[in-house]
Amino acid sequence: MAKYLLKNATLINEGQSFESDLLINGEYIEKIAPSISDDNATVIDLSGKILIPGMIDDQVHFREPGLTHKGNIRSESRAAVAGGITSFMEMPNTKPNALTQELLADKYDIAANSSIANYSFFMGASNDNIEEVLKTDPATVCGIKVFMGSSTGNMLVDNETTLTGIFSKCPMLIATHCEDEATVRKNLALYEAKYGEDMPIKYHPEIRSDEACYLSSSLAAGLAKKYDTRLHILHLSSAKELNLFRNDIPLTEKRITAEACVHHLWFSDKDYDEKGTYIKWNPAVKKQSDQDAIWEAVNDDRIDILATDHAPHTIEEKENNYFNAPSGGPLVQHAVLAILEKAKEGKISIESAVEKMCHAPAQCFNVQKRGYLREGYFADLVVVDPNSSLTVSKSNILYHCGWSPFEGFTFSHTIDTTFVNGTIVYTANKVVEGNTGRRMTFDQR
Repeated sequence: MAKYLLKNATLINEGQSFESDLLINGEYIEKIAPSISDDNATVIDLSGKILIPGMIDDQVHFREPGLTHKGNIRSESRAAVAGGITSFMEMPNTKPNALTQELLADKYDIAANSSIANYSFFMGASNDNIEEVLKTDPATVCGIKVFMGSSTGNMLVDNETTLTGIFSKCPMLIATHCEDEATVRKNLALYEAKYGEDMPIKYHPEIRSDEACYLSSSLAAGLAKKYDTRLHILHLSSAKELNLFRNDIPLTEKRITAEACVHHLWFSDKDYDEKGTYIKWNPAVKKQSDQDAIWEAVNDDRIDILATDHAPHTIEEKENNYFNAPSGGPLVQHAVLAILEKAKEGKISIESAVEKMCHAPAQCFNVQKRGYLREGYFADLVVVDPNSSLTVSKSNILYHCGWSPFEGFTFSHTIDTTFVNGTIVYTANKVVEGNTGRRMTFDQR
């Protein structure tokens, strides 16, 4: 088993920034101390570089099975480790939708044979599969996903009786996409009647409005409070929703938690003229005032986690008109760099960025032995070089879809090296091939 001695690094961990050495022995972190010697270890000098835990991305769409012309677990997990994401939780709206235990198991089998990053998969809920949902093992599955807004296939859960059944009976974390479908459809009809097929993309946030988000998020929060359900609301996009969340208790005591995604923290409605459908997401990128409010909630702990909602589509699909261009975009390769860029701008401290990207997902989902730089934990580590820059271009994009909303932007940091379970999986601007990802396990209660 390989041993690596990382010397002279600046560790960012658990709210602190400090100089230290770190010893990796096999899959685990064996020792963290100011000065370590080990004649049997490969020494890597990290002077001038930053060492953080690998990001745990609690929301990705890697498109396998059934939608592999957009992406697959192999390609997207490699893009993820190149971007400093060492663990991911993938959504059930693949083809077929992961609505049975057998279909869920199929996805785990694919990942076991192809993922270079650690993985977990959400079990999907529909209006008619609650018996299958309740069979889900909370020790080996990250959670249940409920689309309380339109989605792929048979995954819109809009039946009140079904929602009550899921929230009242499910013993594990429920993650929700919250947009009120009736409100979205009403808005869409109004704008379609006014603009027809040539409707400008800039009206997307008015169709998928803050009111649609709030109606659905408040419904989910109300059900969670009524039944004491463990609820996690994904990709908050509006200021209006933020009063639903608390910051007066620690994360470990929260029953209702929230996530913000990179694109809602980076783009706003002023970017539609330049980026067009390439920044079409559901929920929509909204006003600058919404983005400002989300940043405030990230920093005051109403929002607990930073994630990507990585959802690749082909260039040809995204270049359709408003009605035919799908929502979503690829983000895992540049998410850590994007958040570090915002830290450099003063939007968030680097310690808080690591908290929201790494520690908080581990706490929120009760992930076992990941998300921290701690002795005895898995060595999922990322070396960041703050003195090297990266300009995003098609020549260095690893996504299967071959594009990024960050194309042309120069980040002021780079990902130098990524370790997954103690193995180097990315270094010198290249993925080191080999399946090192493991199925994550959980201590949900």
